[in-house]
Parts: sequence; C-alpha cells; structure tokens
Amino acid sequence: MNTSAKRALIPLGIFLALAALLFYGLQLDPRKIPSPLVDKPAPEFSLPDLKDPNQTLTRDILIGQVSLVNVWASWCPSCRQEHAELMRIAREHGVRVIGFNWKDTRPEALAMLQRYGDPYTVSLYDPDNKAGIDWGVYGAPETFIVDAEGIIRHKRVGPIDAQVWAEEIQPIVARYQGGKP
Repeated sequence: MNTSAKRALIPLGIFLALAALLFYGLQLDPRKIPSPLVDKPAPEFSLPDLKDPNQTLTRDILIGQVSLVNVWASWCPSCRQEHAELMRIAREHGVRVIGFNWKDTRPEALAMLQRYGDPYTVSLYDPDNKAGIDWGVYGAPETFIVDAEGIIRHKRVGPIDAQVWAEEIQPIVARYQGGKP
C-alpha cells in the first residue's frame, strides 16, 4: 500500500474510533452517574426554609436520622410525577424526607405543595443554586440518601416510583437505619 493510500485511511480510522466511543456512550444509563459526594459528609449549607423565610436551615438538620434529601421544583414534570410516591414513603415508611427546592420561586413551590401535599419535614429554598452547586445538583429530581451522621450514602438521578423505592432506595435506607424497613 502506498503512502497516499495510508494517509487516506487515517480519517477513516479516526471516524471508526469516534463511532465506537459514541456507541459505547449510548449504552450507558444516564441515571447512574457516579457522585463524588457518596461516602462523604453532606456539604455545608445555610438556606432559608421554604415555608418560613426567616428560619435558616443548615447541615445540622441532617444529623441524627437517616434522610432522603429530594431536589425538586414546581416547574419540573418529573418532580410532580414522583410526588405521590414521596408522600407514600413519608407516610407509610416513616422516612424523613427533606425537600431541596431548587431554582424555583417561593410562590410556585408553595402552591405545588398546597395542591399535591407536602411530604417534606422541611424544605430548603435554593432559588439561585447556591447550595445546589456544592451538592452537585444539575437537574431535578435528584435524591440523596444521607445517614444519621450526615454522610451521603447514595445519589439517585430521576424520579422515584414504587419500583425504584423497593429495589434501590429502601434497601439502602434500611441498611443505615440498622436494618429497619
């Protein structure tokens, strides 16, 4: 094979390599994005309570009990989709669910809770993504499992439904609650 023929194969080789990478990437599940925060202390924050803007909430609310920290917004269709399941989890399983209202307006967020119910023990209000950046939030909904010492044990990207609760979230919550379902 002459030199010009070999040179002509270089773009083909590059194309095939890029196509292989693209094909591999398409096989990945975008909900299984590893978080560098797993097994590390939850980031510090100081945010107002959604319902009471005069009350400041800090990382201390995560200490003492396993919590689901659920990132949500009123403009998020998937958040509305998972809302009934969060209500059920809070009611039937006694799991503390902490809301993390993200990039939202207070009136819209409160209206959503008024309309669909409020599964949250408290809701952090982060309209400007001040704390969301530290938590690695890039979309809603996202849910973090935080143990009683304030360590993030799991991050879920996407809505929670009954199957996700039973197969993914509940076993981890139970492990950190000392085996209690």
